[in-house]
Amino acid sequence: MPIDFQASAGSSLGVEWELQLVDPGTRALSRGATELLAAIAPEGGGEHPKAKHELLQSTVEVITGVCTSVEEATADLAGTVAEVVAAARDRGLEVACSGTHPLSHWSTQEISPLPRYAKLVDDMQWLARRLTVFGVHVHVGVRSADKAVAIVNALTAYLPHFLALSSSSPYWNGSDTGLASARSKVFEGLPTAGLPYQLEDWAAFEDYMQLLLDTGTIASVKEVWWDVRPHPDFGTVELRICDGTPTLWEIGMVAAVAQCLVDVFDREIDKGYVLPTPKAWVVRENKWRAGRRGLDADVILESGAVVPLRSAVVELAHELLPTAQRLGCVDELSRVHEVAARGASAQRQRAVAAAHGGALEPVVDALLAEFAAGRPSW
Repeated sequence: MPIDFQASAGSSLGVEWELQLVDPGTRALSRGATELLAAIAPEGGGEHPKAKHELLQSTVEVITGVCTSVEEATADLAGTVAEVVAAARDRGLEVACSGTHPLSHWSTQEISPLPRYAKLVDDMQWLARRLTVFGVHVHVGVRSADKAVAIVNALTAYLPHFLALSSSSPYWNGSDTGLASARSKVFEGLPTAGLPYQLEDWAAFEDYMQLLLDTGTIASVKEVWWDVRPHPDFGTVELRICDGTPTLWEIGMVAAVAQCLVDVFDREIDKGYVLPTPKAWVVRENKWRAGRRGLDADVILESGAVVPLRSAVVELAHELLPTAQRLGCVDELSRVHEVAARGASAQRQRAVAAAHGGALEPVVDALLAEFAAGRPSW
C-alpha cells in the first residue's frame, strides 16, 4: 500500500501537550474537558483549532501549528494554555501536567464521549481504561520518506535521554512505583505502542502498515503509537517518548533537543552518511534503565561500555550546540545542563513528598505551582 509522505521543506516543529484538569480542593483529576472545550470553541460552532479532547474527560490536549523555531512553538502553546487555564478556573478547576497524576486512580476516570475513544476502550479493554497518563509529543519536519525511516532508527539511541529529561511519573494510583517514568511502562502495554520496529526503508514501512491493516490489527496508520514514528500526513518524525512535563520551560528544552537532533541527522544523510541503527536489545535495555532510574541511570553504548545517562545528556547538549546556534534555540538547549544538575520532575516530586512525610497532596500542589509559574521550582 503506497503511503504518501508529505515531506517538509525543513526542520519545522510542532508540539502536543496533554494537560490535567485538577480539583484544587481534593487535588484529584476532575472531569470537565467537554464543557471547557465548548466554552473556548469558535463562535458559530466547530472545535478550537489548538485545544482538543483526549481519551479522558480530565484531559485537554493543546497543540501548536507548524512552527519554524522552538521560541515560536512555545509562544504558540502559551497562547492556547492561557485560554484553557482561564476556562478551567471559570469552572473551579486548575491545570497541571505530569506523566501520571500522583493521586487519582484510573478506575475513577470518565472516558471522553467521542466514537474513536469508545472503540479504543472496546478493543483494548483494561489496557485502554487504565491510560491515566499524560505525554508530550514533538514533531520535527523531515525532507523525505526514506529519511524519516532512517532518522527514526537513529533516534532510538536517544530515547533514554528524552525519557530521563522528561521523567515525571514516579507515582501511580497514589503509590510510589519506584520508577522515574511509570507512564512509559503503562503506555507500552498497548499492542502497537512502545519501541518502533527497525525497518530498512519507506517501502518496508508501507509493507508493515499494510500487514497491520490487512490483518485487522489497526484501522489507520495513526494507531501505531511507537515511542518515535514517522507521521506521513505531517511529513515529520514524531517523538512520543516524553512524559508530560510540568512546565513550558521544560517543553522548550525537549523541543530543542528534538529539533536539533533531527536536523543533524537530516543533514548527515544529505552528506552521504548512513545513519546508525542501534542494536535492538541495547535500545530496549536502555529505555528500561531510563524509565527506572531517570537521570541516575547508567546506559549501554553500542561498544558495550556503560556510562552515566546524566553525563550522556550533557554531552549531547554540547554536541548539538552548533546546530542550536543555527536554529536559534541555544537558550532552550542549555536547559539540559540545569535539569541534569538539579533534577527532572520525578526527582522534584519525590523531594516534595519526602519533605511532607510521604503525603502526595503537596506534590500535586507543587505541580500546580510549577505549571502556573512556567518553570521548575528547585
